[in-house]
Amino acid sequence: MDFGFTTAAYVVAAVLFILSLGGLSGQESAKRAVWYGIVGMGLAVLATLIGPGAGLWWLSIILIAAGGLIGYQLASKVEMTQMPELVAGMHALVGLAAVFVGFNAHFELGNVMAMSPDGTLPLSKELAKGLDGFAALLAKKDGVEIGILRVEASLGIWIGAVTFTGSVIAYGKLSGKVTSNAVKLPGGHALNAGAALISLICLIWYLNSGGVLPLLILTLAALFIGYHLIMGIGGADMPVVVSMLNSYSGWAAAAIGFSLGNDLLIVVGALVGSSGAILSYIMCKAMNRSFVSVILGGFGGAAGPQMEVEGEQIAIEADGVAAALEDADSVIIIPGYGMAVAQAQQNVAELTRRLRAKGKTVRFAIHPVAGRLPGHMNVLLAEAKVPYDIVLEMDEINEDFPETDVSIVIGSNDIVNPAAQEDPNSPIAGMPVLECWKSKQVFVSKRGQGTGYSGIENPLFFKENTRMFYGDAKQSLDKLLTLID
Repeated sequence: MDFGFTTAAYVVAAVLFILSLGGLSGQESAKRAVWYGIVGMGLAVLATLIGPGAGLWWLSIILIAAGGLIGYQLASKVEMTQMPELVAGMHALVGLAAVFVGFNAHFELGNVMAMSPDGTLPLSKELAKGLDGFAALLAKKDGVEIGILRVEASLGIWIGAVTFTGSVIAYGKLSGKVTSNAVKLPGGHALNAGAALISLICLIWYLNSGGVLPLLILTLAALFIGYHLIMGIGGADMPVVVSMLNSYSGWAAAAIGFSLGNDLLIVVGALVGSSGAILSYIMCKAMNRSFVSVILGGFGGAAGPQMEVEGEQIAIEADGVAAALEDADSVIIIPGYGMAVAQAQQNVAELTRRLRAKGKTVRFAIHPVAGRLPGHMNVLLAEAKVPYDIVLEMDEINEDFPETDVSIVIGSNDIVNPAAQEDPNSPIAGMPVLECWKSKQVFVSKRGQGTGYSGIENPLFFKENTRMFYGDAKQSLDKLLTLID
């Protein structure tokens, strides 16, 4: 195949990826958008396999089959509660791939330069005869282009290494295998700055020497930065971390695309990198966090003792909740990660159907960082066939709480925490939250009296109009549904 077919296929694939990304912005178009992405990726892989420089067919087919099988097994078994850590794991693989491709570009460059009598490029036509693929591309480069290639490969390796260790730590935090608390070594930010400076020195060293040693040291420095940055971010910021690592993986792919001269990889990497960065910014804004603060591993933050919470948590049984719902005209349901853990979305949907059948107004309030992954709650509710038009974002519904009879909080903590407004020393001070405590009554479905994933106490649980509906969310709703016809 010639470059014409490959280029045309890449253009079509890029358009499909753009349509896929655009379609994911809405729940109704998301399923179609996923298929756009699948078809686009299939076309991209096919064009790469049969395009210029193709070779090692059997190895390529074996690797694709093995990767597809592993991916299918993971996707079949993973629970929705495990999706954030699965995404973090996928980001780690992208970062590792960028590191390997970057080093491969370095070694291939060395092999091609070794073919020249004086060790310089470009090669003459006689010496370049028989070369194909990436090697043929390298053989045509001059000194300036070689310098640019080394910068591109170094950036790909550096960003990929940061993404790899950062994603591994994010996976550990999300899966509970690593503490969710922010942990930093002594002189934390100075260490990060020092590692970044070492990386810059190694880049200059590599550009002047072309040796593998500075590239190895640069990789080690980047691996440390990825580890230390994410270890320094607390559990409350993990949704931002997931989207931020998504952005990192995109930029790593784009850098490697420049190294390989692969236009589609550049386009896709730029799409992923920019969309992940925009999503991270939106989420930081929704949490009143500084974007720079989060990406630097929690630089800054609140200081001083947190406000003491007074009062006691008052429990209520299912019959009390059912009686309040029978008397209510308007109900707002606030889902959180606890609903996902209990797999209670179907029960929530059934409760919604029964209340609406009685003529009651039922709506859902979704905070931008509910759960541990952007859009986590929207996906669960869509899976349970909750109508899209009653699922509202925080800005659309927050003003309605004072006129609401009953608010039901299912497995949420930080996103309904009044301390964000009342305690300037709280780790979430200034974060926009769902002001459900302004409702006439609030029922909180919660396993127990713990503080949740982020470890922040919630004054909502102690307010006079709040009652704690203790127990597993699915089991609690099972009891409640038996009392509501």
